[in-house]
Amino acid sequence: MVYTTEPTIYQLKVVLLGISPMIWRRLLIRSDHTIADLHPILQIAMGWTDTHLHQFRIHGKKYRIARLGGISFRDNPHQVCLADLGLRLGECFFYDYDFGDHWQHQLRVEAILTPEPNRGYSICVAGKRACPPEDCGGTWAFMALRQQYSLVHVAQRLVKISESGEDDESVEELYDLRYWLTGERVDRTTVNRRLRQYACGDEAWQWE
Repeated sequence: MVYTTEPTIYQLKVVLLGISPMIWRRLLIRSDHTIADLHPILQIAMGWTDTHLHQFRIHGKKYRIARLGGISFRDNPHQVCLADLGLRLGECFFYDYDFGDHWQHQLRVEAILTPEPNRGYSICVAGKRACPPEDCGGTWAFMALRQQYSLVHVAQRLVKISESGEDDESVEELYDLRYWLTGERVDRTTVNRRLRQYACGDEAWQWE
């Protein structure tokens, strides 16, 4: 669909369901973005690596990006814009990622805004906590891991590794421990840089 008027801006609060304390992001997204656009935007904003299947559930209908040899869908997500969905203030829809770990995200329309001059979109304006590590087992497994990797445990392991010296196994463990040290932090500078790269068609936004 071709729009002759200026698109509006959806302010969406994205919450990863089933986890406490809450993992969330607040995004400003143009209404002329397609559902297919929304997928990488959410991957970037949350910190996922796009290594699993996904789907949107909107007004009782499922939208996915079809893959070669896979299931096809009546509506092409590359041709359905957010503006086409008739989203209302306060309305929610859902984004599922990784059908094994089954991460469910709720997206709620917090505001419908007029775009500001000279401001780029999409943009992440707020958020709390890093998303779970990929393939960690889902919500309950993640929360059990978070209890296991308390700051005390992480500090003890760092001391032990520093005393025993680094080898391949300890380097791998250091990489894992880094997540639990920085799990409360959302690097919005990096998120928004990658969102700008995606908007400009710069493939540098993608995970290596």
